[in-house]
Amino acid sequence: MQLAPQNTFNYSRKHMRKTVSSCKELTRNLWWSWDTEAKEIFKELSPILWERVNHNPVELLRHISNEELQSRCQCDLGKKIERVAERFRSYMNEPATWAAANAPELVKNPVAYFCAEFGIHESVRIYSGGLGVLAGDHIKSASDLGINFVGITLFYKEGYFRQYLNHDGWQLEDYPLQYAESLPIEKVIGPDGKDLIISVNIAQSEVFAQAWSLKVGRATLYLLDTNIPANESHYRDICCRVYGGDQNMRINQEIVLGIGGVKLLNALGIDPAVYHMNEGHSAFLTLELLAKELEAGTPMEEAKKIIKNRCVFTTHTPVPAGHDRFSRDMMHYTFDRYLQQSGIEFDDLMLLGSEDRSNIYGLFTMTVLALNFSRAANGVSKLHGEVSRQMWQKLYGVSSADEVPIGHITNGIHSQSWASGVTDHFWRKYTDNLDTLTASRQAAEEVLARISDEELWCLRYRLKRNLIDFIYRYLGNQLFHQHTHSMYPEYDSSRLAKNTLSPDVLTIGFARRFATYKRAPLVFRDLDRLNRIINHPTMPVQIVFAGKAHPHDDAGKDYIRQIVEHSRRPQFSGKVIFLENYNLGVAKRMVSGVDVWLNNPVRPMEASGTSGEKTVLHGGLNFSVLDGWWPEAFNGENGWSIGHGETFDDYQEQDRFDAEKLYSTLENQIIPTYYEHDENNLPVKWLKKIRNAIATIAPEYNTHRMVRDYAEKYYLNRNND
Repeated sequence: MQLAPQNTFNYSRKHMRKTVSSCKELTRNLWWSWDTEAKEIFKELSPILWERVNHNPVELLRHISNEELQSRCQCDLGKKIERVAERFRSYMNEPATWAAANAPELVKNPVAYFCAEFGIHESVRIYSGGLGVLAGDHIKSASDLGINFVGITLFYKEGYFRQYLNHDGWQLEDYPLQYAESLPIEKVIGPDGKDLIISVNIAQSEVFAQAWSLKVGRATLYLLDTNIPANESHYRDICCRVYGGDQNMRINQEIVLGIGGVKLLNALGIDPAVYHMNEGHSAFLTLELLAKELEAGTPMEEAKKIIKNRCVFTTHTPVPAGHDRFSRDMMHYTFDRYLQQSGIEFDDLMLLGSEDRSNIYGLFTMTVLALNFSRAANGVSKLHGEVSRQMWQKLYGVSSADEVPIGHITNGIHSQSWASGVTDHFWRKYTDNLDTLTASRQAAEEVLARISDEELWCLRYRLKRNLIDFIYRYLGNQLFHQHTHSMYPEYDSSRLAKNTLSPDVLTIGFARRFATYKRAPLVFRDLDRLNRIINHPTMPVQIVFAGKAHPHDDAGKDYIRQIVEHSRRPQFSGKVIFLENYNLGVAKRMVSGVDVWLNNPVRPMEASGTSGEKTVLHGGLNFSVLDGWWPEAFNGENGWSIGHGETFDDYQEQDRFDAEKLYSTLENQIIPTYYEHDENNLPVKWLKKIRNAIATIAPEYNTHRMVRDYAEKYYLNRNND
């Protein structure tokens, strides 16, 4: 037998090591999370492990030996890894970005984006809900557009909770730890070669925080962490849980986020072009900026103007009770030492956060502090902008809400992140990438013109089958989990056997945070009528629910209990499903597979909402109250509305009215349209609505458009140059 030349063998080993290195390189940047082929690589390494580690490639490779990885890289998988790695490097080094051509100022100096949570991927549990998901999509689009972008948040060692339900359907919480070594994060090192440590004053203590960095494409997210030996034990838990604890914990978290975040940027030598406060949690950053100006000898009033010119603010809360407020006593206790060192008088501080400028003895409101120090502020939809101007009109002392300087930029989604692998491959048969499809309505219509109704309907069936298969596996895991807890008796073990979910049946999805104003159980208001709808002999319906209530929100938990109870009724068993432990992974499955995305909040309490935007690229249609983004997008042909924006002072009357509109629209419009097929067995009218939804929604309601709006309207500040 003739042996291969030695130099060929050496080259092969060298190439193999390079491929293994490339695979590990991909795990260290969350760019992979919005690249379909990159995700397929990790899944191919071990489909079972991939699911078990919650789609975390860092943890996946901890379970795969170097010997296995090297051997696997010698076949077609290795070629795929090199192809993806080369695309990643090209992405990272691409000079011709949108920002380079349109906003060079934002390439030279970064946008510093502060948010209490970031929902980038389900494997990095530093998010709880919509605010974090929006921040995660924002940072991805900033990276894609080439904006120099740094995010600031906290490293929550327990993250948000894992949800499970007891026998009665009541939500219980578990807080599994997440470990730095299992995440694609690295400690930030200071100029001295040691771990970079910053400190903040809280009450009479100096609290220390180390920093971690997380790469998100071209952007960097910094996470502050107080869980270090230098701190007293109770301060180590500041960064324990997302929105965990009482008011004292909340204010401590917000000090570390805001004041600590500015100190971190200073320590890194980063001079932002603008500070963007995403919700009021981070507004204390303005105090640190003010303290630095005063320390440099800038007079107070001039210092305030300087800070205001450097900050922008996005509010997400249309309900007065939803804004963080702290008592005067708590502010005095918490900021005593900080104020002594900063030169800011306590009464001046209280005035900066007072909703009544004539009263410094009331509550300190974080949103007011942010508004007082922002050159521009915005709500997250047109309607929310209007609500915000009315809410804060008194603060500005103007006669008309229209004079309040709060605008709006409607939220969008990072399309590539939310496109399932099946959907991404589908669109790539007809266009280079999703950016082309979402560039404009004209571009979307040109792509859609190349696709037959048969192909589009085939996509819908494939996605729905994937969702149903996922639900079977997921429910099986739920039952296993429940039966392994001794507190649970055996119950409902026939649920899987009874499951009759079918891809032939109109499927409705409802998944979100279980705040009471979102009214998750509204569809169950008339059980007899819902029974007739779901169990119609020729036009049946199935509904999939998911969502978490805040651990302290018993009313939200009771909504979950009600839905679980209804799902166990004989007439709904196997046709109404509740999926435990809602997270980004479950959300991606649901938005891709359902036919209709249901949204029925109390108008106008949904600031924007984006879940309905995520279903569009998959051929799903929206059915929503005219709240948040939907009044701007709905045209009568791209989905359905629940009513026409009617509002009532009485909640019971509102629920009765909206439930009636929900049922009647389902019975008279949605269900007949879905089941009306032509001679080729195609729902032509339904497919026409899908085409209209993709053409009108996908190009407008995405974070590429949204981030460009922020850059052009707020970040650049060219009017003040």
